[in-house]
Amino acid sequence: MVNELSYNTISHVLESWESLRRIAKWEEVAGVCLFRKLFHRSPPARVLFGFPIDIDPDSDDLRFSKRFVTQAMYMIQMLDSSISMLGPDIDMLSEIMSELGAKHSRYGVQPEMFTIMGECLIEMLAELLPNGVSTEAEAAWQTTYKELSQDMIRAYVS
Repeated sequence: MVNELSYNTISHVLESWESLRRIAKWEEVAGVCLFRKLFHRSPPARVLFGFPIDIDPDSDDLRFSKRFVTQAMYMIQMLDSSISMLGPDIDMLSEIMSELGAKHSRYGVQPEMFTIMGECLIEMLAELLPNGVSTEAEAAWQTTYKELSQDMIRAYVS
């Protein structure tokens, strides 16, 4: 569970996320990068977000779609809210992730899609952070994302 993460793990995640937040228009830049990676790796995700399965993730039609940019930014804002709770509000985070998991289940998100999203998240960070992602930070993100997503996936079976 997410509330069992170590101080060191949380520190690496918070530090790298704070670096991301220093990028101009960071929510849009990070969201678009993340969604493009997701849409490349998982064409069914395109449909879940209301786009045709055959849309090119690199097309200007998608990149400049208001709906695409809005959804991409919303995803980053949700991640930002979750990450901000890794500190003093970590005990509430598992409950929130469980509720979010129940919503994702209703949206048709398959549990295996969480793994793909986690991989895309780390790739996005590696691409956008000025110094990339250190081995320690990557491991921290893998652990943190796994715990967050497992809290969500538990809602699928309960």
